[in-house]
Amino acid sequence: MLHSLAHSLASSTASPLVQVLIIILATFILEDAATVLTAIQVQLQTLQPATALIALYCGIVLGDVGLYGLGYLAARWPPARRWVETPERDIQRKWLTQKLFKVVFISRFVPGTRLPLYTACGFFNAGLRTFTLATLAATLIWTTALFALSLRVGNFLLTHLGAWRWAGILGFVLVILIMGRLAARMQKQQGK
Repeated sequence: MLHSLAHSLASSTASPLVQVLIIILATFILEDAATVLTAIQVQLQTLQPATALIALYCGIVLGDVGLYGLGYLAARWPPARRWVETPERDIQRKWLTQKLFKVVFISRFVPGTRLPLYTACGFFNAGLRTFTLATLAATLIWTTALFALSLRVGNFLLTHLGAWRWAGILGFVLVILIMGRLAARMQKQQGK
């Protein structure tokens, strides 16, 4: 998968629009891996940094708003409403709406929280504008930081590993993914 994304980006250098669409679609699958591989393509000079970052931001924010939308649609489905019909529902909605920006912003940096939180935001119709602003602000910080780190690591891997550079890049992507999973697991164990 990682090699095919990199190959698709490299073969589409004649069309920046195709590159942007590939990056946006890749963020729907694995945001962090898409960010790392996009930074590698920038290092290989097949993609402009500004184009890469804008495509990453758009894809990630669109994906987040999509999760919100799934929660919103689920709230209109009678069986889903019954699962959440509790006396605390209005209290939960009020709390989430009051703290929406802060909660959504922080969740970008806590692995494993986005899917349930973002769909809950949509389910409770907590405020799409505030939600979108929070996810955009957090994405600008997180994605830019990961992109910058990936540029540095990618430069090292491409410069020093020669024929083994793709193995090194794959290893870097796996480290990023595993660290996210470990952080989510540690977070979950601390919550118990």
